[in-house]
Amino acid sequence: MLELAWVGLRFLHFTALMLASGWAFFSAWLAHDAIRQRLARRFRLPIRLLLALNAITALLLLMVQGGMMAGGWPDVWRPDVWWAVIGTRFGNVWLWQIVLSGLTLAIAMMRPRRKLALLLVLLCAQLILQASTGHTAMHSGLTGLLHRTNQALHLVCASVWLGGLLPFVYCLRLANGRWRQPAIYTMMRFSRYGHLAVAGVLLTGVNNAWLVQGALLSAADYGRALLLKCALVVLMVAIALVNRYVLVPKMKRDNARLQTFFIRMTHAEMVLGALVLATVSVFATWEPF
Repeated sequence: MLELAWVGLRFLHFTALMLASGWAFFSAWLAHDAIRQRLARRFRLPIRLLLALNAITALLLLMVQGGMMAGGWPDVWRPDVWWAVIGTRFGNVWLWQIVLSGLTLAIAMMRPRRKLALLLVLLCAQLILQASTGHTAMHSGLTGLLHRTNQALHLVCASVWLGGLLPFVYCLRLANGRWRQPAIYTMMRFSRYGHLAVAGVLLTGVNNAWLVQGALLSAADYGRALLLKCALVVLMVAIALVNRYVLVPKMKRDNARLQTFFIRMTHAEMVLGALVLATVSVFATWEPF
């Protein structure tokens, strides 16, 4: 049961962190000045809830890790076990994760519209810290540094892609009214950066698989789960390509119907992204061989 709790908390933590990071990148870096504040107001409550979930699950993951190390649920609630976990390599990294998640939440609760750049920096720092846990710890020296750097890039690119989809859909709706020009400008910027993010996810994903399992995937459960993740990502890429290169060019001729279909396809892309995160949350706890 502790392992199941760990997987569930890990899924919630990564989902909250990546969605918030993608929104912060979209709002602080991509959005036109004319709609940046509208994005901040529209997503103020959802982002605060995501950051609260991020902070709470960061703390709970440390507690559950203590229970897994010590032997059971009673140890989850023991402060002396928490301190023992903090003394490990994982705990040293995760303590900063807890501190940064709490600081990010505190800033978002104050004046998030004026702190978008700071929120983005803090969220990216948490993504980079995530790259120092899990299977990246299996290597040391230069290989370990390359693996952690690759994983950090993988998480950042995935967050820009997945976390940017919801504000993108909001901008698509804004484009039907008085905010049409700044909304189109913002969506075009997301499209350009989205190409880079998708390419980054694919390239770093291949590198991660090679660093963990070598040139050939094993026939173990880890290898099969990794193949499932790859298949889901391929479906996401296919939807993104259809949206960008099939639906968008036709919208001028049949805007209303195609826009509705475009939004549904984007929602499907987000569902697939959630399935990818769920899959990773499970097999990241398994031995790769």
